[in-house]
Amino acid sequence: MTEYKYGNYLYMICHPNPALVASQYEPESFAKHYSAGSTRYYEGKVIFAEIDTDFRDPYFEIEKGLEALVKHEDGKPKATKFISTYRVLEHINFDYIKKLYLSNPDGSCYGLASDKYDRTHKPDFLRIFAEVTPLKMLVLSSLDFSQYGKWITNPTNPKGAPKVLYTQFDLTITDFLADFEANPLMPPPLPSIHPSKLRDAIFELRNTAEKKTKGLSLDISFNKKSYRLIRHGFMFASAEKELFFPLPDLDKIEKENYKFWRSM
Repeated sequence: MTEYKYGNYLYMICHPNPALVASQYEPESFAKHYSAGSTRYYEGKVIFAEIDTDFRDPYFEIEKGLEALVKHEDGKPKATKFISTYRVLEHINFDYIKKLYLSNPDGSCYGLASDKYDRTHKPDFLRIFAEVTPLKMLVLSSLDFSQYGKWITNPTNPKGAPKVLYTQFDLTITDFLADFEANPLMPPPLPSIHPSKLRDAIFELRNTAEKKTKGLSLDISFNKKSYRLIRHGFMFASAEKELFFPLPDLDKIEKENYKFWRSM
C-alpha cells in the first residue's frame, strides 16, 4: 500500500473556478489531483494560492472544513473539502496568502513567492491585462501594472470588484502594428484576439485622451495561452493594498523545475 504524507492545507483556487478548499495534499500533489486525479475531470491550467491555516473570516466555515480533513481507510489523504465557491477572493486577507502556484495540464506546478513591486513604467504605454478572478476580462489600457489594480478595485468603478487577481501579457504594441501593416493576414498576436480588432482598439485609445481602458474579450481564454506570455507576474489588488507575485526569468524556472518549464 502506498504511503502518503499529509497535513492540513487551505487553498484558494483562482482559475478555472474560484473556491476556498481544504485539503490534506501538499501543493504539488494538490495540483496533480486537480488536473488528473479527480472524478471531476478537468484538462487545463490551474492557478491557486496557499492560504495560512490560521486565517479566519466570519464569511467562511473554515474550522468545519479543516475538521472534515480525515484520511481514507486506505491511508490516502482527503484531497478536497470545498468551503466556499462564491465571493472568495473578496473575503481573503492578503496577509495570509503564502504562495501562488501555477499548474500545467500535466499536473506540474511552480510556486511563486511574493515580493515588493517597485518597477518604473513609461507613461501612456499601452498594455494588455488579463483579469484572472473574480473578473475574466482581457483589457487594453494605458495604465501601468500597479495603476490598473487601483483602477479596477476603485469602489466607484462599475466595471470593477473589491479585490482582483490579474496579470499582464507581454506584447509590444509598436511591433504588433508594424507587423500587422506588413501582413494584414498575420496570425493573432495572442490567442483569441483578432489582429484587426486589436489594431482598432489601439487606435481608439490613442485618439481618445480621456479613455484609459478598452475591453478586448469577455474571456481571457487562459488555457489557450502560455505562461511564457506573462510579463512581470501576478498581482492581487484591492483599493487599499496590493500583493505582487513576480514570475522569474525562464532560465531560472528551467533550472528549478524542468518539467514545469517544458510544459508552460
